[in-house]
Amino acid sequence: MDFSYSDRSIRYQEQLGAFMEEYVYPAERAIEERDPLPGEPVEAPPEMVELKRIAQEQGLWNLFLPDDEYGAGLSNTEYAPLAEMMGHVIDLAPEATNCSAPDTGNMEVLHIFGTPEQKERWLVPLLEGEIRSNFGMTEPAVASSDPRNLEASVIRDGDDYIVSGTKWWSTGAMSKDSKVSIFMGVTDPDAPPKSRYSMILVPMDADGVEVVRDLTVFGYSHRGGHAEVAYHDVRVPASNMIAGHGQGYMIAQARLGPGRIHHCMRAIGQAERALAMMVERARSREAFGKRVADQGVVQEWIAESRWRIDQARLLVLRAAWLIDTEGNRAARRDVSAIKVVAPNTALWVIDKAIQVHGGMGVCDDTPLAGMWANMRTLRIADGPDEVHTMVVARREIGR
Repeated sequence: MDFSYSDRSIRYQEQLGAFMEEYVYPAERAIEERDPLPGEPVEAPPEMVELKRIAQEQGLWNLFLPDDEYGAGLSNTEYAPLAEMMGHVIDLAPEATNCSAPDTGNMEVLHIFGTPEQKERWLVPLLEGEIRSNFGMTEPAVASSDPRNLEASVIRDGDDYIVSGTKWWSTGAMSKDSKVSIFMGVTDPDAPPKSRYSMILVPMDADGVEVVRDLTVFGYSHRGGHAEVAYHDVRVPASNMIAGHGQGYMIAQARLGPGRIHHCMRAIGQAERALAMMVERARSREAFGKRVADQGVVQEWIAESRWRIDQARLLVLRAAWLIDTEGNRAARRDVSAIKVVAPNTALWVIDKAIQVHGGMGVCDDTPLAGMWANMRTLRIADGPDEVHTMVVARREIGR
């Protein structure tokens, strides 16, 4: 395993670093101060529109997609340090470069499984940043960590399908730019579990689609929101079905593997930013006659943060390398491992950074409280820790 970065990846790192310093960090506070109240439909702020324009001009666009025609053609290992850099400003940099969830996963699904017509109508505008999308999988009435519990339905009716049910945590669905949902529902309840579900494209302006409310995260409302969406017998053409009847579980596995790696890469970036803030704060404050940075317990936190981050990064790079060389299936154990390790590592470091900042750490004068809320959510999103722990344990027992 060679984790040295390619010349191409290094060039992108230098270019992205300059873009972050010159444009992203200065825009961060201005955008945060104007975030809308929870539940309000949102439009992209003018700073974001400008960031996207500059990123596209500079070729810092669709870096996540390993395809030369539509993306940068980077492997997962090459993209890893770029996603980590974006994670430093997680609510801004990924979207500015068209590399934010859930659009990345949806674009990958359409790129791999979409028909020419589906690609023309939805993929191309997503790749160009003209629209955004959301993903309807999790349901409020059931434990959605087990997909066999899903109750929302996609029922054939002549040349159409009738989509019914309620989804929530549909990230981005509050945005006025979110024009389509990839909806996962039961098409054949009597089929074997892995053949029971399908995924279908549902335009957000279709009759019967109701954006019910925004869901806050520990009181934070993210731009684009995490919406609850009700689908009241929504009729969509059969041509909107992705990959075919009963292929939803297969698509979900293909979608979530790389997506989980992207989340973990960005989590490492969050941890790095928290560590840098912890060190800066500790060097600038004095308590009990000496710098906070000279207090033994704080030095222990700083040292342990360093090696926890480095260990997590190596594990993430191994998972990325496995997907690049052997495919999603071979990397499943490693992806589950990093999905537990990376958010918990980031949470540990952020918590210590909050402690060093004292009262400032728990308010919004720094990004730390929001970072903690974001990373705590990641212990549940895309599969809770317990499910991924079970996957790793079963692989070890079976081995």
